[in-house]
Amino acid sequence: MNHRQTLEALSGLLLVLFVAMLSSTVVSTALPKIIGALDGSQTQYTWVVTATLLAATATTPIWGKLADLFSKKLLIQLSIVVFVVGSFVAGFSQTAGQLIAARAFQGIGVGGLQALVQVAIAAMIPPRERGRYNGYLGGVMALATVGGPLLGGLIVDTSWLGWRWCFFVGVPFAVVALILLQFTLHLTTIRRDNVKIDYLGATLIAAGVSLLLVWISFVDDSFAWLSWQTAVMVAGSLILLALAVLVESRAAEPIVPLPIIRERNTALAILASLAVGMAMFGGAVFLGQYFQIGRGYSPTEAGLLTIPMMAGVLLSSIVSGRMITASGKIKPYIIAGTVVLVAGFAMLAVIDHETPLWYVGVSMFLVGAGVGMAMQNLVLAVQNTVALKDIGAASSTVAFFRSLGGTIGVSVLGAVLARRVTDQITHDFAAAGIPTSGSSGGSSLNLNGLPEPVVHIIRAAYGDATGHIFLISAIIAIVGVIAAVALRPVMLRDSLDLPGSAPRSAAGTATNAAVAADAVDGAPAIDQVDVSGSGRPDLSRTDSPRPDLSRTEEERSTRR
Repeated sequence: MNHRQTLEALSGLLLVLFVAMLSSTVVSTALPKIIGALDGSQTQYTWVVTATLLAATATTPIWGKLADLFSKKLLIQLSIVVFVVGSFVAGFSQTAGQLIAARAFQGIGVGGLQALVQVAIAAMIPPRERGRYNGYLGGVMALATVGGPLLGGLIVDTSWLGWRWCFFVGVPFAVVALILLQFTLHLTTIRRDNVKIDYLGATLIAAGVSLLLVWISFVDDSFAWLSWQTAVMVAGSLILLALAVLVESRAAEPIVPLPIIRERNTALAILASLAVGMAMFGGAVFLGQYFQIGRGYSPTEAGLLTIPMMAGVLLSSIVSGRMITASGKIKPYIIAGTVVLVAGFAMLAVIDHETPLWYVGVSMFLVGAGVGMAMQNLVLAVQNTVALKDIGAASSTVAFFRSLGGTIGVSVLGAVLARRVTDQITHDFAAAGIPTSGSSGGSSLNLNGLPEPVVHIIRAAYGDATGHIFLISAIIAIVGVIAAVALRPVMLRDSLDLPGSAPRSAAGTATNAAVAADAVDGAPAIDQVDVSGSGRPDLSRTDSPRPDLSRTEEERSTRR
């Protein structure tokens, strides 16, 4: 694919990514009203988000592995169809439980889109050039994250639309992306005989992760930390994951290839992605709730107030992406991103229901800038170390752990927030002499019709408790800084694939020298095709005969 064809296909892939991100961001500011309209609780509020992340996390490795075995284009289109069906079901939900189930099904499609877009881009664009294109990814992320909350706020504030359109609105974009990719995305499908998909390993991974997240969501609320429920869930999760590792180590086509994870930079990038995912998803999900429940703003106003974070994502991703392409170095930008992310969450850790908005805005900008420099570049660091045949498994593995971190973060921070809010409301109600029901009056997010003193206590409780979960996010993000510092410095390669089995640096390798010598000798060189539109040849193509590198200097002289 030349430069023009790459941009045409990239437009469809970016639209797919926009649809996947919009499905989460469009409900971020609308969710308080949605849960209120369905008479849901704080726990159900958290699970509407967690269900999508959980399903996406569990299925991401499967999508990625399938991309290494079958048509990437067909898999992307299939994930779009799953997403559309899930969106329709979510829009017609009548209870909070139905909405959670529909969002879980929708998450299967989201998991496919998140993994497969990265895989397709990696199959088209060499790592060195990919830094520049990551700027486009950052722009789409910023647009979806800024436009989503604004759009969600406008929808729930517009009486003739209603909150159900928060789920229907992504369908037209998905259909357009489906048609666009049919005509623009052309990737070679490498079919192999006797392909065996590791369904047992995939099932064990999904079951182990799901059981662990269910325990995280309900511990210290429905049952105690030291209880038989905790013992059963934790032990069961560990056993399932241990069996998954055993199966993956023996499978012919493992869902998560263990040799890839054992490579130093891949392991560290996965650890950093896990920490960044926990901090970012876990913290950002509750910002819309903070502005609406804790500060009393409307959904539209809450969406506008999140613009500083998205501006940080947009600017940092574009600038860092172009600088990475120019220098070929990636580690300094990942370190800078994780440090800025910690600083932003540390500032948010001291907010309450009366914090000046300018201070909250500056803090959110730093969080967004950190995410823009770190998140996509961690995926790029892993893609640079693996062969093209493993790009699907490697990309989906990073996405899996990032999504896993986000799911754990949302579950843990949501549980912490619910516990602190309930305790604070109970205490303040008792101090004010207000009679409490069994739910303490704070389990429901529907504040309509409540007396003003009660509303004030609930808003103060949510506003003050939010700062505490951002402190936890900052502590988690420090792990990402440590992992980023420990990364081995590398130069991004200019080719799509690794020549042979040895990584090639930007400065060239012995393979390049041999090709050059053979070209002088008059033998046909490796097929050099410009795949990025940058004017640089791709030396990784293997579809033409390779020169004989074993001839001696004497034989070359004789031929001359």
